[in-house]
Amino acid sequence: MRHTDKELFFKSLKYFAYTVMLMFLAPTVIYQAFKNQTHPWYMPVLIIGIVLAIGAIAMGFYSLRVIMRSFFGDK
Repeated sequence: MRHTDKELFFKSLKYFAYTVMLMFLAPTVIYQAFKNQTHPWYMPVLIIGIVLAIGAIAMGFYSLRVIMRSFFGDK
């Protein structure tokens, strides 16, 4: 039976922390952009929020991949 790679597991937990941070930050930035639609910085803030949301999704998949690799190893 293969044991869990603890170093890789703790690395994946760090990535999950970044994912959770992005999951809260992206909707907040998007909400602030829609709240101030008449402001000249509306589009740049909205674009940054969308990029953060895409980053949260990508980081979620990556952190899940790393945690699965720590449990089951590379194939």
